[in-house]
Amino acid sequence: MKFSELKKNKWFRIFGSTYAVILVLFIVWMLFFDTNSFLIHKELDDDIESLENNKEFYKNEIEKDKAFIEKMSDSDEVEKFAREKYYLKKENEDIFIIEHEDSLKKKNNE
Repeated sequence: MKFSELKKNKWFRIFGSTYAVILVLFIVWMLFFDTNSFLIHKELDDDIESLENNKEFYKNEIEKDKAFIEKMSDSDEVEKFAREKYYLKKENEDIFIIEHEDSLKKKNNE
């Protein structure tokens, strides 16, 4: 096919014009190669979404910790927490830890 025959083709006339070529190059440049390209914006949007999820998680954790601190303002609650979590005891007091069979780790002798 000769170039003169190609120039007569309808699609070549539409996409062969200078304006169409410049427009296509501009769109490709803006989508993929520019510093503010679509791909970079997509990556930044994903990062923002991830950070917002982290923000919500940490807000919930802060609320839990505030409730725990409020609960621990009572000395009876502090004592209860220390006894249950860290097995602390008073002087002249014996503590017996009772574990159920299903909570013990079983050794495999096979």
